[in-house]
Amino acid sequence: MGAPMAANVERAGFPVQSFDLNGKGNRRSVREAAKGADVLITMLPDGDAVREVVLEALPCLRAGSVVIDMSSSDPTATRALQAALTPKKVFLLDAPVSGAIAKARDGTLALMVGGAAEVLESVRPVLKAMGSDVFHCGPLGAGHAVKALNNYLGAAGTLAGFEALLVARAFGLDPKPMLEAINASTGKNSTTERKIPQQVLTGAFASGFKLALMAKDVAIAAGLARDLKLKTPYLKETLRLWRDARRKLPAQADHTEIYRYLERLTSPSRGARAPRSSSRRPRRRSRRAPGRS
Repeated sequence: MGAPMAANVERAGFPVQSFDLNGKGNRRSVREAAKGADVLITMLPDGDAVREVVLEALPCLRAGSVVIDMSSSDPTATRALQAALTPKKVFLLDAPVSGAIAKARDGTLALMVGGAAEVLESVRPVLKAMGSDVFHCGPLGAGHAVKALNNYLGAAGTLAGFEALLVARAFGLDPKPMLEAINASTGKNSTTERKIPQQVLTGAFASGFKLALMAKDVAIAAGLARDLKLKTPYLKETLRLWRDARRKLPAQADHTEIYRYLERLTSPSRGARAPRSSSRRPRRRSRRAPGRS
C-alpha cells in the first residue's frame, strides 16, 4: 500500500523521502527519511510498529511538523502516542485508508481522519494526493476507530458471502448468475461484487491484504466494544472465526483464503449418514371405525 501511495504524493509535486525495511525507499534509515520533513507518514502493519518508527524519527522532527499514521492501528495507542509528541510540539493525525491496492495505485482511497480540524486542513493537499474522499471522523483516534469498525463489517460480510457461495455450490447452483442476481439486490457487498468473482472463482486468492491483518483489525473493533462494556455477540463470533483461520492457514495467507478454511469447516464428514428427507410422509396406520365389524 505504502509504495503506490508515496508515488502519488510525489506525482502531486511533493518531495518524498522514504524508508522501508524491504529496501524500496530512497533513504537508508527512518531518521534520514524524517530529517527536515514537514509531514511524516507511516503506513505499517500495526500500532506497535508505528510507535517504534515515530519515536525513532522524533529527534529529527521540528516543531510544527505533522505525523500522519495511515496504518490500521489501535485508537487508544494512537492517543498515547500523541502524549509523546506534544512536548516537541509535533502534531498527530490518524488517517487509515480503505480501498486496497487498486485504489492506492490510482489515488482514490477513502481516508478516515481523526485529529484537530486545523491540523487536517494544513495537510489536506497531501492527503488528497492519495485519496479521493477525506472524512474527518472526529478527534484523535476517531479515524482508527472508524477503520476498525469498517473492517469488522468487511470481515463479517466476507464470512457471510463465502458461506453463501458454499451453500449455493452444494445446492448445485452456478455461482455466476447467482452473483448477478445478488449484486442487483439488497444482499450485495464487496465480497459478492469483488472478492468472490475476482479471487475465489478464479482461484487467485491474491487481494493483497493478509488474513492476519484482517484478524488484527477485527480484534481492535472487539477491544473497543470490550472497553466500552458492550455485549457484541456477532462481533465476538466473527473474531473467533478469523483467529481460528489465522491459526490454521499459512502465516502469509491472503484474507480471501478464509474461503478454504470455511470450505473445510462446512464440509460434511466422510461416511456420515445422509439425513432422512423431511418430505417423506409417515405411513398411516389403518383404524377401524368404532362399532363396526
